[in-house]
Amino acid sequence: MSAAGATRTEHDSFGPIEVPAEALWGAQTERSRRNFAIGEQRMPIAIVHALAQIKQVAAEVHGELGLLPPAQAEAIAQAASRVATGEFDTQFPLSAWQTGSGTQTHMNVNEVIASLASLALGGGLGAQRLVHPNDAVNLGQSTNDVFPSAMHLAALAAVEPLLTTLAALREALVRKAEAWAGLLKVGRTHLQDATPITFGQEFGGYAAQLALGEAAIRAALPAVHALALGGTAVGTGLNTHPAFAARVIARLAQRLGQPLRAADNRFAAMAGHEALVGLHAGLRMLALSLHKIASDLRLMGSGPRAGLGELRLPARGPGSSIMPGKVNPTQVEAMTQVCVQVMGHDLALGLAAGLGQLELNVYKPLIALNLLDSLRLLDDAMGSFRRHCIEGLAVEAAHARALLDHSLMPVTALVPHIGHDRAAAIARHAEAQGLSLREAALGHGGLAAADFDAWADPRRMV
Repeated sequence: MSAAGATRTEHDSFGPIEVPAEALWGAQTERSRRNFAIGEQRMPIAIVHALAQIKQVAAEVHGELGLLPPAQAEAIAQAASRVATGEFDTQFPLSAWQTGSGTQTHMNVNEVIASLASLALGGGLGAQRLVHPNDAVNLGQSTNDVFPSAMHLAALAAVEPLLTTLAALREALVRKAEAWAGLLKVGRTHLQDATPITFGQEFGGYAAQLALGEAAIRAALPAVHALALGGTAVGTGLNTHPAFAARVIARLAQRLGQPLRAADNRFAAMAGHEALVGLHAGLRMLALSLHKIASDLRLMGSGPRAGLGELRLPARGPGSSIMPGKVNPTQVEAMTQVCVQVMGHDLALGLAAGLGQLELNVYKPLIALNLLDSLRLLDDAMGSFRRHCIEGLAVEAAHARALLDHSLMPVTALVPHIGHDRAAAIARHAEAQGLSLREAALGHGGLAAADFDAWADPRRMV
């Protein structure tokens, strides 16, 4: 064990630099660590894991093609596999705010894998390293094709659990819709009383909104399955074996269970990120729906004495440091904050994707950071929202029916029988005199009780 503060000397094309003695990274990682001490956000570890997955398969293929000695290819592949499973996550300290291609994180991965492979082969670190991070681990590859491919793999891995969580939330809303199919309430448009609706119809609408978001996300996935791998520096495939990319992509597809393919045009795949823009657009659509649903629940659950009070939201903790007994819609507020964050991510990601110049988009770390953060936030928030809010929701049925009985908008059902103007006069009279609609219709409107009860039955209106 080296003494605290001990270092070793590493070299790159810039010359020597001191690296912590126990670190598995090398010179390029250390320079980035010193030069980009920006913020607290680190490169998402999912990107590191995806890069390592590519490195593992690349080493296997290069061994089969005879481009790496078998022992070295095996050592690199095994080292990459360990990195991909998270065994060495502490060896990836770099800020997300680095070079726009992601080169420093890519080299961080190359250097750590090279060190692990060297140790497995009986070598050491630094000058005693037996595996070169560029010549061996990065053989036939460039940051410019590997990093965007890793972005796609990381996104696909995160989409799967999100879709599962989304389906569970949608199903919970469907169950509420089915259970509340016969419970009547006041409909509202412009936040004003409107014709009746059932709670079941309202919650069925929420489930349908989430289904549209899910469809948008799934529609974006085929473009994300296309990888830039094999384009190397600018899309021409310089310095890579002609069979390399196809073999690597086919093996990754089999291993990861994804229908991966080579991008139809690697120049486009490296210069732009429309595939990820499309995926995040689906997330933005989902966030918009979730924000609307959560905001509706907050309104319907407002009170308990001076609000709408139609729903009883589960109480999850004290709501105030000064007002005893106050309970706030905390799960709703967490969800709406996440949704706003995702909408902000979408703006930044879209700008970043559109600002790429010539043969390379140099906003890759920002795009990766925002996309993966949105995926994680929405996944976590939807799971929490379902467990701690939706599943415990209850309808205040008696109060909801009292509000409906006091509403004037069932007057709309009278229009086919007495005309719009006469119906409007009844509604205005009821409002001005503080009467129920029935009282105004039978008195001022001159309707027979039997006719009113038949025509204005809210159950027939839904």
